Formats: sequence, structure tokens, C-alpha cells
Amino acid sequence: MDLYKRLLSNARPYWRRIALAMISMLGVAGCTGATAYLIKPVLDDIFIQKDMEMLRVLPLIVLAIFLVKGACSWCNTYFMSYVGQKVIAQFRQQLYDHLQTLSLSFYDRTPTGILMSRIINDVNITQGAVSDAVAGFIKEIISIVVLVIVIFYRDWQLAIVAMIVLPFAFLPIVKFGRKLRVISKKNQESMAQISVTLHETFAGTRIVKAFCMEEHEKKRFARNNARYLSSVLKSVKVRALSSPLMELLGGLGIVAVIWYGGYSVIRGVSTPGNFFSFLAAIIMLYEPVKKLSNMNNTIQLGMAAAERIYQILDTKPDIQDRPDAGELVPPIRTIRFRDVSFGYSDELILKNIDLEVNAGEVIALVGMSGSGKTTLVNLIPRFYEVSGGAILINSTDIRDVTQSSLRAQIGIVTQQSILFNDTIYNNIAYGDIRKGEAEIIAAAKAANAYDFIMKTPQGFETRIGEQGVRLSGGQRQRICIARAILKDAPILILDEATSSLDSDSELEVQKALENLMVGRTTFVIAHRLSTIKNADRIIAFADGHVVEEGRHDELLRAHGEYRRLYELQFTHLDASLAREVS
Repeated sequence: MDLYKRLLSNARPYWRRIALAMISMLGVAGCTGATAYLIKPVLDDIFIQKDMEMLRVLPLIVLAIFLVKGACSWCNTYFMSYVGQKVIAQFRQQLYDHLQTLSLSFYDRTPTGILMSRIINDVNITQGAVSDAVAGFIKEIISIVVLVIVIFYRDWQLAIVAMIVLPFAFLPIVKFGRKLRVISKKNQESMAQISVTLHETFAGTRIVKAFCMEEHEKKRFARNNARYLSSVLKSVKVRALSSPLMELLGGLGIVAVIWYGGYSVIRGVSTPGNFFSFLAAIIMLYEPVKKLSNMNNTIQLGMAAAERIYQILDTKPDIQDRPDAGELVPPIRTIRFRDVSFGYSDELILKNIDLEVNAGEVIALVGMSGSGKTTLVNLIPRFYEVSGGAILINSTDIRDVTQSSLRAQIGIVTQQSILFNDTIYNNIAYGDIRKGEAEIIAAAKAANAYDFIMKTPQGFETRIGEQGVRLSGGQRQRICIARAILKDAPILILDEATSSLDSDSELEVQKALENLMVGRTTFVIAHRLSTIKNADRIIAFADGHVVEEGRHDELLRAHGEYRRLYELQFTHLDASLAREVS
């Protein structure tokens, strides 16, 4: 109930429409009871007493009742559907907004397909619990109350006979509802796994085809699909069983009523009209009870989905602004890593890093894979939090400023070109949506992207497809550089921005990077000598430690870690230089 109350709390802003729906429900229930009530005068007065006056009046009353019932039913359905749709839209937005606040570590451990399933499938399932089930539940409860009043008014002794069976009719509602909730949770987990498989195979379709793994992926999807089917069939079995069982229990009640009521009519204690009015009310009464079982099933499905959604909504960001956090205001004069350590659980990736970088310096970070280079630069925008020590900008701990003001001072270009299925213009504008067309064009020119953009079919309005699939690798990277240029942040992080490019593309991108780096404090992670050898300082990492620091030629002559890396990775690019320093 606590979970359900929490879910329904989202409907509070729409209480006026809910009130109108409730009034409409009362109208529907009242008309249902009136229909059963009028069966007695119809039979006794028209068919037995042959009263012509009642023949003229009663059909008009019945018609009026059905007109009112239809109007109330429409209002009830419309207002509750309106509330349900608004609540679900708000719920989906609330979930998406919360996901935007969570730290990168959450995304590291949660597959994208599962998050998509929560936002799309799980939220849609809760709609039935919020609108359809709530409206129906209240309407059927009111109908039951009204019809119980009718049957007790008609024959209280016969009503007691009928009521003996009614409590047993509620047992399947509770039992099947609990079972269905457990099964539904498994259904949603299976569907989430299908979403994960779809996302992975669609995003990696080139790899799937390149390695001829189509059949393997078909089988993998078939296993997930079969698991989901098995879970759904269990749900269908439970839901299908609840209705016939309710029918059986209802039938037992009606049999008892027919026997006892028929006996009363034969003895002359009751009239046929009174009996059939009572019988109609009983039949109508068991119908809403049966519907309650189905609605409870819908609610249990929604609760299972809501439980999964609230697992995310209750997840706190690993990195949060301190209550008294201030704003980081440029200019950026120094960046200091003071005894910085970082690790996942008990395993440290970075250990006691001490490093100071002055404004405008270009710092290259080199080392074997896993040595901690990318981890270090990810600590600057607080994508992850330091485990020990502190990072200071202008002598201020970055944990003492807001994340938004910190990240506003940082531009990032990574090896993977992250672009959106939108126009070239909008992808560049993503760097700063406040900038105008002239500034976006200038950024494109500075990134050496303007010429190829103008050769595309619609120029800046050309849509580039998912992840920029319609552009070459070098073109995608130059769009990313243009985006970073437009942001005009004083701190720049280049994480292997040219490593995946061919020589021609690298040359174009390198020119764009040089334009981007002018006047900025730059951290470069690269395996390409062309970027590293011109850095103001090169920092060599090994096993999470800084083991060397200096310029390119100095480190080569030192015959240390950098020289070893150079001989492993760079000798084939610049053999002549290697001979000069040996």
C-alpha cells in the first residue's frame, strides 16, 4: 500500500478532474442499481398487473437511466484517462530527469537497454494501475455497495443467503494478485534483457556482420525471447484461471438464490417481480466482483513495474554538490593534483598523484593501457570522485564548487565521436546553445570542418544519422572539435582524439586540434607522436604512479619509461629522431 500510495501521489495536482470522475462513477453505480430496482415494477405492474400507465412511464424512465449512465460513463472514462496519461507523462519525465542527475558510475554498472526498458515498458505498465484500475476499482466498489443496498431492500433474508458466498469470491483476488506480481516482475526483467540485446546488436551491427555472427545473435535473441514467453504464459495462466473461478463462485451464489427465491415465490411469500429484481441485482453484483479480480491483477502488474522504477528514483547520485558549494569563476590560473588517489572498491588505479599545471600549458599523459591516464582526466570534471587527496583549481577544491560551474570550464574531445541523430548545425550548437549562427560557422571553420559541411546535401542542415554514421571518422571528429571550440572553455581534455583515424584524416583533425588548443590549459592523452612531442610537459604513468615528467627530447635521453613506450609505439613513426637522440 505504501508503494501504491507513493505512485498515486503523482495524481494529487489533478484532484478536480478526479473529483468529477468520482461523481461520474457514482452516477454509473446509481444507474446500475436503479436498473436492477426497476425490474420489479416492470414485471409486476406491466406483465402481471397489465397497468397501461406504467407501460407508458417505465420505458421512458429506463431510457433516461441509460442516457445518464452513458454520459456518466463517458465522463468517468475521459477524466480518469486524462489523469492517468498526465501522471504517466510526468512519471516518465521524473524518471528521465533523475537519470540525468546520476553519476557516470551508475551508467557503468547499468546496461542502456535496461534503462530504456524502465522508461518505456515499465512506465507504460504503471499506467493501468494509475488510471484504468483506480477508476474501475472505485466504480466497481460503489456499484457493489449500491447493489447490496438494492438486494437487502428487496429481500434481506435472501440477501443473507447470497452474501454467504460473496466473501469467498474475494479470496482469488488476493491469492492470484500476489502470485501475479511476482511473475510480472520476472516478465519485466526478461523484457529488459531483450532491450539490452536489441540495443547491443543494433549499435554493434557492423561488428556482428563483420564477424558473421548473425546466426549467433539470432540464437541469443531467441533464448531471451523464449524466456520472456515462458514468463508471460505463466502470467496468462494465472489471469485466465481467476475469471473462471470467480464465475464458479458466482454461479454457486446464484444457484442458492434461485432455489431459495423460487421456494419463496411458490409459497407466495415473494412476487415474481421481486424475485427477478433481486436475481438481476445479484447477477449484476457478481460482475463487479469478478472485475475487481482483473483490476487487482492490473494493479499488481503496475506495482511490480513501479517497484523497479522507484529503485532508480531512490538511487542517489554518487557525486553531489555540497550544500554550500560556490561557483567556479574564470580565469583558470592553476590546476593542482594534491596527493590524488582513486580506485574502485579497494583496488587503487591512481596512487598519490602530485602534479601542478599552469594556465595555457599543454600536458601530455602517456602510459600503458590501464596505467590511469583516462581515469586522471575524468577526475577533473568530477565524472568520478577522488578516493584520496584533492584536485584544486585556483587553490579551490573542486568539491567546493558546483558541478555545473566546474564543467562549464571544461571542453572534452574523446576517441569516440559522440554525435546525435540531428543536423550538423545542432550537433555543433550543442557546445553552447546560446551561441548564434555566425559563431557556429566560425567554430566549424576553426575546426577545418566548414568545407566538407558545405559539400553535404543540405550543408549545416544535413542530418548525420545515429552517431554520425553518414560522416567519415575524420569528419565526425572535426564536428566534435567544432563543438568544443564553440564552448570556448579554458580547460581542454583530449582523450586519444586522433587514435582511430587514418593518416590523412589525422592531419586534418590535428590542424583543428591545434586551433582548439590555443590559449587553453590542455590535457592530451594520445599514442601519436605528432601531438605528444610538442607538449609543454609529458607525464609518464606506470601502475597508477607518475614515474617521469619532462619534455619529449629530455625524456628520450633519460632512457626511462617514456623511452620504453616510445620504442614500443612510436619508433616506426620517427626513426630518424630516435637515431639523433641515441
